[in-house]
Amino acid sequence: MTSSLFGSSGIRQIADRKLLELAQKVGMCLGAEYRSVIIGRDTRTSGEAIKKALEAGLMFSGSEVSDAGTVPTPTLAYAGRRFTLGIMVTASHNPPQYNGIKIFNPDGSAFDAVQRQNLEATLSKNDFCSVGWQKMGKGLNYPGAVEEHKKAILSHLKLGAGLKIVLDCGCGAASVISPGLFKKAGCEVIELNCSASGFFPRPSEPSPENIGQLAERVISSGADLGLAHDGDADRVVAVDHRGRFVSGDALLIILARQINAGKLVVNIDCSMAVDDQGFKITRTRVGDSFISDELKNGGDFGGEPSGAYIFPSFSLCPDGIYGAAMVVQAASRKPLAQWVDEIPEYYILRGVVEATFESMPRIEVKLKSLQPLSTDKTDGIRLNFTDGWLLVRPSGTEPKIRITAESKTRQRAEELLQQGFQAVKES
Repeated sequence: MTSSLFGSSGIRQIADRKLLELAQKVGMCLGAEYRSVIIGRDTRTSGEAIKKALEAGLMFSGSEVSDAGTVPTPTLAYAGRRFTLGIMVTASHNPPQYNGIKIFNPDGSAFDAVQRQNLEATLSKNDFCSVGWQKMGKGLNYPGAVEEHKKAILSHLKLGAGLKIVLDCGCGAASVISPGLFKKAGCEVIELNCSASGFFPRPSEPSPENIGQLAERVISSGADLGLAHDGDADRVVAVDHRGRFVSGDALLIILARQINAGKLVVNIDCSMAVDDQGFKITRTRVGDSFISDELKNGGDFGGEPSGAYIFPSFSLCPDGIYGAAMVVQAASRKPLAQWVDEIPEYYILRGVVEATFESMPRIEVKLKSLQPLSTDKTDGIRLNFTDGWLLVRPSGTEPKIRITAESKTRQRAEELLQQGFQAVKES
């Protein structure tokens, strides 16, 4: 189970007084244990205030705090290897009125279940330690995080000099690194929504329905490909030169092939097309923190269809900047469209119903009447059939039940999806 405060990917709330007060308390709790902390934020207008509250709590409990400024989440996590803790102020792909807190270990992994539970237990006691004025922590600047991240990526990869790329940063944190990274690599870059304003011109989640402008610009400019990020750039999605959206599952396969991966860690709703590629697969709950945890036990690569990809040889944080560079490297070897065309196309459909976790036992009874070959309760319940699968699971961040179905034919995928909806609504 996810903790009540953290959800499946850090703390996310409407940016208001409650979040400001919570941030200071979180800082006081963490500062008592972690004495060297790096902190950053994405471009949201509430970010500076939330960051200051965290910094105040950290320093008041004796921690030295280094401020990386406005940076992507993976940039902050990469810089965190020099510190005992990294804290990112972000709500990732949520709307701009939200903000939140992500906490990272030095290896880039998010706080695990035990660390989250310990923090929540300390917060619930509402008894925070502070130090005397003689031991107050210092506040320092750390201006080099973006250049460090950029330099590390360029040293690891060989990008396609001469490629024409359209970049849609969504006015999020990728704006401070992605354009400069690809220009330095010798690419021709067409910038779209690349100012770090925090006022998102499109919904922050880079889903197919939200990046139509990117696809149009790729076609009109004759670009080789297009790339888009979410608010904190831990995700990346791509379109090929035809303006065709590349599914997250297909992109996962392409990236895994780029590093000659043998063992993959993916979540429970990743496409069965990944299984058909000959990789050794381990599946986890939905949420990149669960994939990161599992990769500590071994694995070459991990990711989710949402566009969050983890390269454990580089960092255990999902890195949309590194992932974007890997896509460009693949496109320099052959057109992205050709990579996509080589992957079998299955039909995966998704839906959402307003419901609560308490409904799940009744839903499971209904679903088992469908007589699946097997079931998997890693996250919600997944029913496996000879020709596809159906997953019904509670959201980790909202009072919703998410339904996913996949099959080799669209008709069967739609049938499975409707069976999932019917089971939820009848329950």
